[in-house]
Amino acid sequence: MKPLDAARRPGFPLRMPAATSQTGATKLIAGHAREIDAAGLKYTQKQPQKPVSSAAKGVATGLGLDSQAVRARMVQKLAAQGVQDSRVLAAMEQIERHRFVDSALVNQAYEDTSLPIGLGQTISKPNVVARMLALLREGSVSPQGKLGRVLEIGTGSGYQAAILAQLARRVYTVDRYRRLAREAAALFHQLGLVNITTIAADGSYGLPDQAPFDRIIVTAAAEDPPGSLMEQLKPGGIMVLPVGQSDAVQSLIKVTRHDRGYDYEELRPVRFVPLVEGLGSE
Repeated sequence: MKPLDAARRPGFPLRMPAATSQTGATKLIAGHAREIDAAGLKYTQKQPQKPVSSAAKGVATGLGLDSQAVRARMVQKLAAQGVQDSRVLAAMEQIERHRFVDSALVNQAYEDTSLPIGLGQTISKPNVVARMLALLREGSVSPQGKLGRVLEIGTGSGYQAAILAQLARRVYTVDRYRRLAREAAALFHQLGLVNITTIAADGSYGLPDQAPFDRIIVTAAAEDPPGSLMEQLKPGGIMVLPVGQSDAVQSLIKVTRHDRGYDYEELRPVRFVPLVEGLGSE
């Protein structure tokens, strides 16, 4: 790991977005989804649900993509590639990735490849997901080994948020596309993941009304770490995100907040969709 090149390090004070109301990141409304205004939606389930097993759904177990052996092989490959965080690996072994991809692509669900999920978005490679989550777990965690409150920008398919739900006390996940947020929230409900709050809103502003966060993870590339998100980190908090001025030149960055400022580490080349302001059309 090496420090972010000084020429690319954002200066201080960072450019902050204009103040906005948080109607797009609405107050929690139990039991149903409600559109507050054109800025966004929040979805939540009515009652906590226990995880639904494949057997309870009438799905054959032990064979095919729902087999734990399939997920175990994926995890073994991740470990061989250098992912060492046992809690991340255990969480990835538990969550069925094929549930988060298009039915036409399920045969590729456990390959180490990104896959399209519609609206120009993708589900990241398992290797990238594992490494980003392992970075989030660096530093202080609870005595039970869990992260506290985590903000994810870019829900996408919901796969990474589902894994985060195994690793954190509470996950807030934001996507600019209402359709993706709605579909992910429905899947979280089916899987009984009750510690995830799913919001359709402009993720570039974060969630000021829920800040500060122990960890922030961003799954779309900005030119520099957004100042609005950095301000929502607790002291000692960590943000992991891709940065780059083009699709072809991006780096994974780890930002750590201290009482007197921020430390940056540039970690590895990556490729993500761009971080776009505003809500999507769907």
